[in-house]
Amino acid sequence: MSKTTVLDLRELRRRQPRFTGMDPGHRACQGCGQSLAAHIVTEAAGPDVIVANATGCLEVFSTPWPQTAWRVPWIHSLFENAAALAAGIETALKQQGRPTKMLAFAGDGGTFDIGFQTLSGMIERGHNVLYVCFDNEAYMNTGVQRSSSTPHAAATTTSPAGRMRPGKRHLKKDLLAIIAAHHLPYAATATVAYPGDIKAKVRRAMAIEGPTFLMIHAPCPLGWVHAPELTIKVARAGVETGLTPIVELERGKLVSVLPIREKRPVTDYLRLQGRFRHLLGDDPVAVQEREHLQALADHNIETYGLLAREGDVRDSVTAALVRRGGAIR
Repeated sequence: MSKTTVLDLRELRRRQPRFTGMDPGHRACQGCGQSLAAHIVTEAAGPDVIVANATGCLEVFSTPWPQTAWRVPWIHSLFENAAALAAGIETALKQQGRPTKMLAFAGDGGTFDIGFQTLSGMIERGHNVLYVCFDNEAYMNTGVQRSSSTPHAAATTTSPAGRMRPGKRHLKKDLLAIIAAHHLPYAATATVAYPGDIKAKVRRAMAIEGPTFLMIHAPCPLGWVHAPELTIKVARAGVETGLTPIVELERGKLVSVLPIREKRPVTDYLRLQGRFRHLLGDDPVAVQEREHLQALADHNIETYGLLAREGDVRDSVTAALVRRGGAIR
């Protein structure tokens, strides 16, 4: 008679080998959402990749000469041309008959603004590249200047909050809609609050032939002015208020969302960050700006259908409970 084997899942997980494409010990700030996101992406992508990395925080803190945190082939591009560099390498690999997948990494400055032209061209030409934008919503590496990804009313060094203007006066660019208009095979958003979701989307993108796009919301304690240990809490609040929709698109069409189990007011997100401190008072301008942000969140919820429905197995709570391998606690 065979004996029944009882598996200790914790011990099995501890012993399970795991590929690491980016080593710890680099020089990122404590609580850096971008470093966490890059680690998760490279772990999911595996060893058979080449990374083209635009100038920015990730490039600077991971490669202080003569050191590097990268364990995969990695090349530094200019701020504006990570997508073009990745496309060129992908074309060369294809000519050589090598199936290695190209990854292009950039922040919001190198994606929403400076690098958008080359990103659009890469997608339009159909290169087999996964482009990952680590969205920390400002030019953090050069001093927290506003970008077109910076949220409405957020304070930065170039959109300071004062008596004349309560922070940035423009809406965050809807980059996902612009990317979707290219009708690429796959585009998605994610956040460091849900590592399992990031991994699943990276693996899905890696399995697709052609251009794919992933935008990961990545809090920056320095630029957002919050304690380093609050990074995940801040990121999750962005999802649960509706300000950070987590969605998937195929050929420009919405195919899935991460539903919100319990909708929270935007003030739950704002009060965690010093960049929105000026919006928490009772003066008429602060009240009006909070109403604007709440209206934006409500619009996202309605547009994408983000509220959870009875019977949903996966939502903004259970997505955080997924173990490696896909089992839910």
